[in-house]
Amino acid sequence: MKRNTLLTTLALAVVVFFAHCKKDSPSPSSGTTNVITTQTTTQPSVSLGYSASTLAVLAGTSVTNTGATTITGDMGLSPGTSIGGFPPGILNGTKHINDTTANNAKADLMLAYNDAAGRTSTDIVTLSGNLGGLTLTPGLYKSTSSLAVSSGDLTFDAKGNANAVFIIQIASTLTATSGRQVILSGGAQASHIFWQVGSSATFGTTSVFKGIVMAMQSITFETGATLDGKALARTGTVILAGNTIVKQ
Repeated sequence: MKRNTLLTTLALAVVVFFAHCKKDSPSPSSGTTNVITTQTTTQPSVSLGYSASTLAVLAGTSVTNTGATTITGDMGLSPGTSIGGFPPGILNGTKHINDTTANNAKADLMLAYNDAAGRTSTDIVTLSGNLGGLTLTPGLYKSTSSLAVSSGDLTFDAKGNANAVFIIQIASTLTATSGRQVILSGGAQASHIFWQVGSSATFGTTSVFKGIVMAMQSITFETGATLDGKALARTGTVILAGNTIVKQ
């Protein structure tokens, strides 16, 4: 009888102990985070040179626009000759078509693109697929394929350092799906976020994007998409459709 009572008491004690541990221990989901590990290597800024730094938009073959696009900053085209849709688009800046500024800007872009693409770091972070829902801290990021901001917004957190630099190396395409946003936090600046895109970039309807977008081929803005930064396409076109671009 005593033995049975003792066994019962021990069993109850075990149940209470494990119930207490389960209550106090975090669940697997509460232990996860969408904030990427902080990097220790500080990346210097990517120099755009004098000419490219004055532009909001730069293309290789053409710039086309439909609708009430507003661009704050200069526009350049080299070696193409066709910039269409202004008006109705409004350019609060100067149009440069195969002039010294446009040609020099194209050379500046090539150097900046190669600089960003060639950066290395001992604590580089590999990204893949969807960036939506993530918070990136300053440093160097790399994708061996395409990246998208979808199924959530993307945040850049400078951790209180307004000079913090973010470089994202993308082997293929960059896409922001309809309505998605890039959010700046902790003093992050659009002018210090560099997107090196191996092919083309597309910004979906009403998406809100931030940063210096340097695409090897083309950049497409769907209706209502906005950009704080620069849209710089090396060899292809920049396509606009009722957008707002503010040079940073």
